[in-house]
Amino acid sequence: MRSYRQYCGLARGLDLIGDRWVLLIVRELLPGPRRYGELLDGLPGIATNLLAERLRSMEDNGLVAKGDDDRYRLTERGEGLRDVVNAIGRWAYPLMGAMAPDEAFRGHWIAHPIGALFPGEDDTRPELTIEVRCGDESMTVRSSGGRVTVAAGPASAPDLVLTGPPDAIVGLFARRIGVDEAKARGVAITGDPRRLRKLRPLVPATARP
Repeated sequence: MRSYRQYCGLARGLDLIGDRWVLLIVRELLPGPRRYGELLDGLPGIATNLLAERLRSMEDNGLVAKGDDDRYRLTERGEGLRDVVNAIGRWAYPLMGAMAPDEAFRGHWIAHPIGALFPGEDDTRPELTIEVRCGDESMTVRSSGGRVTVAAGPASAPDLVLTGPPDAIVGLFARRIGVDEAKARGVAITGDPRRLRKLRPLVPATARP
């Protein structure tokens, strides 16, 4: 690991998390522990020896730990990067245009842009359960008690089901595109999509239509 050798909090933080793939490994572990093979599948493009090297470094720096079940998990220090990952996601949202044909996608990645769009607590948010289906995976987006959470797996009795390409679904959540455009881009909607507008996403000003 290279060091910037600067007496600065940002520089010292980047000494630990600035290497390529580190924050994406954190992204994969934020929902919960993962086995090595699951991490490899969730990080298309990484070489297996590089993943092993990054995990060793993250263990040495107290960001991840390996349990007796051979699954990797974030430590308390690693969990502290959740807000960092979400903040980067919000900042980078204006970069998220249409998905390119050669870009990889995994269904559980939808949790990160949606989580970034709806941070914290907002008492005006409605009670709402949405099932999102992108690719082979289903995710449950639940607005309850003013908080929005995203969990793996199908929803039980969802109010709304969205099925289709991730760029269009995220655009719909962010109000970047409307219902008609989302449908034109391949999103199938079951339920009343007008309920989605009450969630009030936090979108950077540069990304608003």
